[in-house]
Amino acid sequence: MDNLLDFFSNINASAFTFDLNYIADKVVPVLNKGLWVSLSLIVPSVILGFIFGVVIGAGRVFAPPRIRRLLDLHVTLVRGVPLLVQMFIIYYGLPSIGIRFEPYVAGVLSFTICTSAYQAEYVRGALMSISQGQIKAAQALGFTAFKSVVWVIVPQALRRALPGCGNEVIYLIKYSSLASAIVMMDLTGEAVGLASQEYKYTEVYVMLGAYYLAITSAATLALYFIERRTAIPGFGRLAAGATK
Repeated sequence: MDNLLDFFSNINASAFTFDLNYIADKVVPVLNKGLWVSLSLIVPSVILGFIFGVVIGAGRVFAPPRIRRLLDLHVTLVRGVPLLVQMFIIYYGLPSIGIRFEPYVAGVLSFTICTSAYQAEYVRGALMSISQGQIKAAQALGFTAFKSVVWVIVPQALRRALPGCGNEVIYLIKYSSLASAIVMMDLTGEAVGLASQEYKYTEVYVMLGAYYLAITSAATLALYFIERRTAIPGFGRLAAGATK
């Protein structure tokens, strides 16, 4: 206990002061430049990751056994290997066999592959929760098996998978900070460069955290709005709240 008190008594309170003029004049402009790079990575990765996640998730449930096994293997490999390692393989490893990508393309490709595997797992779980008897009911109304899945099963499953997929979007926003490892000057890359030049780590990194907090907060609000707009009356969280 005494050691803990000594630790706090020795903290220099002046270390927690911020140079607001430095933040406004130097930090914010630099981070704004990196913000657009980060958004240019995040937005297409989210869209492509969701699309491929739906396709892979549906394939793991409805595709022929051989394809299902291949898709299961793909998801297992992607989820089992850290994203940073995947980025290194794509950007630094593939050139050894003659495949080269620009940093931006490598970043989007890495994020898309990674997030689509996680999205596929949420979609697969949601699809499994839908009664398969609905396919037979749709076929009785004249739908083919394919149309039954696309127009009857998948729309219901996507509503159920949306909360989990939304969480993956938030994770992807934070994963994007790894893009600096492949020489992308995103938010984190710009912050690291500025801090190493100016040696004002507190101001730079606190503002960096604030930027990511703002992005994730905006994404959370947008996802909540989408969840409310796509909710089925009488089902889910909104219905539970209405009964209280």
